[in-house]
Amino acid sequence: MNSARRTTASTLVLATAGALLGASVSTASAATTCTSPVFKRQFFGNTAFSGTAKKTDCDSVIDQSWSGAPATGLPKDNFGVRWSVTRDFGSGGPFALTASGLDGIRVYLDGTRRIDLWKNVSSTVQKTVHVTIPSGKHTLRVDYANFTGAAKVRFTYTPRTSAAVDQVKPLVPAGTSLSYDAATGKAKLTWTKNKEMDLAGYRVYRRLKGTSFGSAPLATTTSTSYTDTALPMTGDTYYYEVRAYDKAANTSAGTADQGVTTVDRTAPGEPTGVTAKGTTAGNTVAWQASGAADVHHYEVWGAPEGQQDADGPGLVTGTSFTDVRADTGTAYVYRVYAVDGAGNVSPASAPVTATRPEPSGTPAPAGLTATLHDDRTELRWDLPEDSGQYNVYRRTDGGFSAIGSVRGGGWDDIVAPAGEASYYVVAVDGTGAESAPSDVLTVDRLTRATQTGPAAPSLTLVSAGIPARSPVKVTAAPGAGDEDRVLKGYSWEIEGACGASGTQLSTTGDISWTPPYNGPCTATVYAVDAYGRQSGQSSTLEFFVGR
Repeated sequence: MNSARRTTASTLVLATAGALLGASVSTASAATTCTSPVFKRQFFGNTAFSGTAKKTDCDSVIDQSWSGAPATGLPKDNFGVRWSVTRDFGSGGPFALTASGLDGIRVYLDGTRRIDLWKNVSSTVQKTVHVTIPSGKHTLRVDYANFTGAAKVRFTYTPRTSAAVDQVKPLVPAGTSLSYDAATGKAKLTWTKNKEMDLAGYRVYRRLKGTSFGSAPLATTTSTSYTDTALPMTGDTYYYEVRAYDKAANTSAGTADQGVTTVDRTAPGEPTGVTAKGTTAGNTVAWQASGAADVHHYEVWGAPEGQQDADGPGLVTGTSFTDVRADTGTAYVYRVYAVDGAGNVSPASAPVTATRPEPSGTPAPAGLTATLHDDRTELRWDLPEDSGQYNVYRRTDGGFSAIGSVRGGGWDDIVAPAGEASYYVVAVDGTGAESAPSDVLTVDRLTRATQTGPAAPSLTLVSAGIPARSPVKVTAAPGAGDEDRVLKGYSWEIEGACGASGTQLSTTGDISWTPPYNGPCTATVYAVDAYGRQSGQSSTLEFFVGR
């Protein structure tokens, strides 16, 4: 064998099986990306892999031989074949790369050559190298050149599973989720398949709330799901976790706990105190919170008198609901049901009836805006010349309810809650009839409205700038009673014989400034709330900067 010729075949080993896949080749265009872990195979009419590949296809196994040209348009000598694949190795670990060929073969891992048998030979050459592949995705490339005569190539990559060699734990299984069938009392745990090639299986653990996971697993499986058919139906909460283990007995950490409360077969009591009121924005149904601790949500069913709710119930977690789809001028009957975490449904509440009125002829208010302050949510809207009374409605986690009535174009919600709240405004005519509602405006507050400003902060002197030219360091913290208050930061200034820092803002409470001179100085600090309101009273620290 004297001239240069090159051939490539692709081989893939599944670690979990520890054996070669059966050879499978599918034709693909040069632009085709083969699905990992299948190799992309390219045929070249030279051994330098230059120019455009004559043929590109997909190959699941590198274990091939040719006695002539391996593809149409290729010479029988001096051709090259290149295989490449990028796959996720999970946690990685020790691998054996084994290559054999007649003639030349080179193997690369992430562009680094690991095997080099690049020579014109008359008999098959073989080499195995041991490598440690890091976690995550990596690329293997196999280059083969056949110079003259018969062409043979074989390559495998297999995990080394001896406990003395492999001490790399599998990654924690991802995508864990838990479902519970209240009718059967079965809990099903699912997760995403790990990427490690030496994975042996998974162990599933279960614990009662308030206890720890035991040393023995509840179950061992090679699947990516487990159904617990023996979960006690006691109404208690149980937690599950999954751990992956490999053929060397390395075990991953556990997944995040997945909890389920078992069925208790006891439904909540029927909702009480149910009321219904029609407004031009829809019918609002309200009720008292259930006394059952395990209520998950409420179902509100409503339909015109004598009819059924064809659209299904409204689902809410709060204690009110606004039916914005109710027709005007038609009496609707509503019933409320409480549903617990296990799916038990209470008896229906007493029925209540409401009719959504036709809007008055007064135009709906326009231009509704909201400005957030620490002590209020400020609502404003356009005020026509003949303006009169307006009613303001707010919704948090349920239906809309009236929160105020005002003459003029603004309302300050001084009890605005933290989080999302939606508002609308209606105009009220001389007969008390409401207009169509304004557009709904939703805001998201960082904190609830608080009428008192921040307290003076608590200060700690960390360093007084000694030795000279070193920074003065002060730590500010929320003042007494403000421990849970959301603050924007602290406005501070240091001045005196040591110099003047000017007013600055610390968002962390860490204050640091290097004074230019020696001498006495005072740090003055104010707390600043989430919306920029400064505490009415400052805190001060006096100190001496010197050598």
